[in-house]
Amino acid sequence: MSTDVAAVPSAARAALTTAVQRIRQGEVGSLPVIAGLVLIWAVFDILNPNFLTPGNLTNLAVQTADIGIVAVGIVLVLLLGEIDLSVGSVYGLGSAVMAVLNVKMGMGAVPAVLGGILTGTLVGTLHGFWYTRFRIPSFVVTLAGLLAWFGLQLRVLGETGTINIYDPRVDQLAGQFFPAEFGWALAAAVVVLLVISLVVRRRRRAAAQLVQNGLIADVGGLVVVAAAIFGANAVLAADRGVPLALLILLAFVVGFDLITKRTGFGRHIFAVGGNAEAARRAGISVNGIRIAVFALSGTLAAAGGIMGASRLLAVNYSSGTGDVLLDAIAAAVIGGTSLFGGRGTVWSALTGALVIQSIGNGLALLSVAADVKYMITGAVLLAAVTIDGVARQGRQRAGV
Repeated sequence: MSTDVAAVPSAARAALTTAVQRIRQGEVGSLPVIAGLVLIWAVFDILNPNFLTPGNLTNLAVQTADIGIVAVGIVLVLLLGEIDLSVGSVYGLGSAVMAVLNVKMGMGAVPAVLGGILTGTLVGTLHGFWYTRFRIPSFVVTLAGLLAWFGLQLRVLGETGTINIYDPRVDQLAGQFFPAEFGWALAAAVVVLLVISLVVRRRRRAAAQLVQNGLIADVGGLVVVAAAIFGANAVLAADRGVPLALLILLAFVVGFDLITKRTGFGRHIFAVGGNAEAARRAGISVNGIRIAVFALSGTLAAAGGIMGASRLLAVNYSSGTGDVLLDAIAAAVIGGTSLFGGRGTVWSALTGALVIQSIGNGLALLSVAADVKYMITGAVLLAAVTIDGVARQGRQRAGV
């Protein structure tokens, strides 16, 4: 027993040393964005005590859903070292197609939503094909798409310009909330799954004789995550309950995180983004991966547009314009996805979107003018890109 107790401080010191070494090598992970989010929330709560109330935080969760979903697609594209400037227009076009099918043509909610999402898939596939077939930079291809698909959105909406959505099955995507009991049961189930996953992962790595984190570090991280999950549910339960929009966003984030980390397709995305020529020589279909990723980006942009339409209960000429494109790209970058390709996680879409929406939400509570919002968002984005650049230099010095 005494030996085990004496081993605890040494294990803690080893974990701390490893963490410091990773930071020096530029492996900062999600620490900057989490620290920034805590700081933003603290500042806004000091300036307006209503910011951290359950009602406002629930609104913030719902507001984050559509941009967060679009940002997931942007993360995938950035992992390739490319960019998609058309997501705002695809956001608007997908929601417009859904609204026309549902309201004007009388289709049910499910086929109308699928029609809007498939529109985004076709658009993204076209972008990927054009980019790979004609070797035109993705910047130019998607910039052309930004203009073309916005024009098509105006044509689809017609002269009225606005379509109000009355179908409750569409409206509930952003308007339905589950009771507190459901939230607690879901939180407990997630924590149990995380515990099982940790145990299985450690056993597999031990069996394969692979280096792994110290037990204290893994358990400590699990405790922090569990506390965050139960804390978030407590806040939501104090208001209207768990919003369906948040669960949809988390489903996209978790699903694509598993795809990028646990499947061959995901590993190929990182390989192409890290070094396309090396990936090609390794037998990876580089063009196929690029087309698939742009197709997913278009799909997720259209899905985000439908979530936005559900929240606003309408689609109009301005759907997808304004801040959608910039907020989605900023969310992915602020969350920690590298602009240089090959590095990042899908979770950065969630954390980055929370930062962006928290700034907008907090400034709205303070009745701050739009010009100040843009300047603050720009400064945060510049800070995130600077951190990415510094981290890249650290990895180069460390030979990583």
